[in-house]
Amino acid sequence: MSQFADNSVCTLFGIEYPVISGGMVWASGAKLAAAVSNAGGLGLIGAGSMKPDLLDAQIKKCTVLTDKPFGVNIPLAGKYSESHIEICIKNGVKIVFTAAGSPKKYTAKLKEHGIIVAHVVPSAMLARKVEDAGCDAVVAEGTEAGGHNGREGLTSFVLWPSVADTVNIPFIAAGGVCDGRSMAAAFVLGAKGVQIGTRFAATRESTAHQNYKDAVVAADTGSARIYNIAHMPIRSLSNEYVEEFIKMERSGASIEKLMEFRGKMRTKTGVFEGDNKEGELVAGQVSGLIKDIPSVDDFISLLITDFMRSYQCI
Repeated sequence: MSQFADNSVCTLFGIEYPVISGGMVWASGAKLAAAVSNAGGLGLIGAGSMKPDLLDAQIKKCTVLTDKPFGVNIPLAGKYSESHIEICIKNGVKIVFTAAGSPKKYTAKLKEHGIIVAHVVPSAMLARKVEDAGCDAVVAEGTEAGGHNGREGLTSFVLWPSVADTVNIPFIAAGGVCDGRSMAAAFVLGAKGVQIGTRFAATRESTAHQNYKDAVVAADTGSARIYNIAHMPIRSLSNEYVEEFIKMERSGASIEKLMEFRGKMRTKTGVFEGDNKEGELVAGQVSGLIKDIPSVDDFISLLITDFMRSYQCI
């Protein structure tokens, strides 16, 4: 659309709308990524929950499902991050979003192969390091976001303008965006694009379990709790598991005991397998604003319409 003709995020990624889907573990497969890209945004495959052979297959599947730009999200602290980087290079992936690690680790190598690189951060200080590392864009994610959170605990309304004032590369806002109103707010605060997680996880094309999607729709604005604060903050919908974890934290349980209780596959159990009592239902605070499970195409169409209406009224 003409209103985004000069938008730096659209120009950088070659997309119609400055809307990027989050690379969510167990929810962001090729089907969701392709649907977002086909609807005019930038779809990301979430490599964090994938072994190398599965990521390879998902990239190949995505190239069949869309001829539009798409990318891969890679948590650098992940067990297979190096293999994931090599698979992206081998498959000719053009866009990679990295997170959970130093932006210097693979940026130069990715750019040597013509790959556009964006990195996710929770503070303006780290955003500057992203720019200094040579990344093409930075994603600033506020504490409202689901899943792993930065220790800074900055809300989006504080984080976003501080990043906009700090970097010269395109800045993408994340954490608390789920509709046209919140997208317009992000643009007023300096963003050139938005990355949306929980709202895309609760769409028809997401690979998240139906039980998880229903839990997001049923959530209220206080349902998404932060826990695991001493080790690595996580935001998840409240359930029996989360409440017991918080109780253990408050009683002074050691990190070792807490990690033993959490185990290794809680997120898969919740998001992918649909155990709404004992699984980790990673989701953002916007869960309380989500009341349906639309198709990606319908959501993006409504998102852009509402964004234009809201932005023009500011």
